[in-house]
Amino acid sequence: MVNKKQWDRMIAGKLYHPYSVGVNTFEKVHIAQKKFNESEYWHDKTAFEELKKCFKVAPDDMVLIPPVYFDHGDKISFGKNFFANTDLTILDENYVTFGDNVFLAPHVSIYTAGHPIDKDVRNKDLEYAWPVTIGNNVWIGGNVVINPGVTIGDNTVIGSGSVVVKDVPSNVIAAGNPCDVVRKIDDEDSKNWHNQLDDYLEDVEKSDI
Repeated sequence: MVNKKQWDRMIAGKLYHPYSVGVNTFEKVHIAQKKFNESEYWHDKTAFEELKKCFKVAPDDMVLIPPVYFDHGDKISFGKNFFANTDLTILDENYVTFGDNVFLAPHVSIYTAGHPIDKDVRNKDLEYAWPVTIGNNVWIGGNVVINPGVTIGDNTVIGSGSVVVKDVPSNVIAAGNPCDVVRKIDDEDSKNWHNQLDDYLEDVEKSDI
């Protein structure tokens, strides 16, 4: 049975006791993700479809490459055309929301949960949880850690190995520990990559003749 007081404090980003919230989603998603992680994913999507039932929003075209780990699942909303390479970890004590066309490289970790810095308070098994929001058309590199309360804007690229501890605006490349903006993504970037796309299409069309 859900303890409404603990649940409300958790969702509000206040201190709460994680073992007193009383939800059953932890056991449910752990059973489902164990089956998915042990499945013949490339030949049988049955376990994947069962796992998707644990999420708040799970579009038909989303892709997860096992293994994966989720704490609850029911507070995660995936956008359209979502792709996560292997070893995605999401601690979803609070809401995690993805926009459309989000690509995650291997070993990305997203944490909504945190613990008090003060040792006396921390040792009382109290924690807090802040939501994470990732915009549309975002590419997150390998081994990136996204910490509680972070929002990443649309069309942004996060470099491999980054530790994201604060909001990142739209239309930038950001990297580092702590992650910070390296530069804006501008018209020259668009021109360069569209030229490479044209070259690719021309080359492929020639090979098909």
